[in-house]
Amino acid sequence: MKHILSIQSHVVYGYAGNKSATFPMQLLGVDVWALNTVQFSNHTQYGKWTGMVIPKEQIGEIVRGIDAIDAIHLCDAVVSGYIGSAEQVEEIINAVRFVKSKNPNALYLCDPVMGHPDKGCIVADGVKEGLVNLAMAEADLITPNLVELRELSGLPVENFEQALEAVKVILSKGPKKVLVKHLSKVGKDTTQFEMLLANQEGMWHISRPLHQFKKEPVGVGDLTAGLFIANLLNGKSDIEAFEHTANAVNDVMTVTQQQDNYELQIIAAREHIVHPISQYKAVKIA
Repeated sequence: MKHILSIQSHVVYGYAGNKSATFPMQLLGVDVWALNTVQFSNHTQYGKWTGMVIPKEQIGEIVRGIDAIDAIHLCDAVVSGYIGSAEQVEEIINAVRFVKSKNPNALYLCDPVMGHPDKGCIVADGVKEGLVNLAMAEADLITPNLVELRELSGLPVENFEQALEAVKVILSKGPKKVLVKHLSKVGKDTTQFEMLLANQEGMWHISRPLHQFKKEPVGVGDLTAGLFIANLLNGKSDIEAFEHTANAVNDVMTVTQQQDNYELQIIAAREHIVHPISQYKAVKIA
């Protein structure tokens, strides 16, 4: 069995951060060690929430506690997502380095959540800078959306070709794999939901239906990053992991749309997460 230390947000109601990623990763047979950066009543895109940011010291203390029982070497990957404060970024990178000192084969997937003011996703001051200046260089895999692709690459990214260039820039800065979770308006077809995957061997593009909602569900990126790393740890190739992730997420979105719900219907779609109905294929970009 593979083990993932997942350092993300936690919401008591609904699905975002670890609530969106943990159960799907467990469904794929991965043991998840959830370490929460914040504990909120609900995700921030409701516009109001209660709860607290976890003190940054807790991250290191928890990791050292796992090491004290001689278990940290079992960790096969660290995932970081929504970060509650700028100070937490350095603590997370210290945790990644510590895990890798105990298991040199461990991977670090950085889901660089930077916030999206238009959608109401709020991230603390300094987090974006920490992700760009510190986390990106440490990451083996990084999973930006369009906003984050621009910030990480420093490029404007207003069309598909610029998106490809931005991915190349990120690959030159440390990560070995880049998964663009959503190309949004710079994709080939704005009526579709499009993703990119890049590694040292090339780039692949996948397109699936773009589901329409009154309010866009939150936590899709967290689900995407979690499924991708879990698939890789389970021995799938990059392309197999990419396709399974895209198809499983599409099925979750379909069920969520059918139930007319603002929150991702992860439990209702649990069988599709393991065995997706959708069968969209990745196409290599020449």
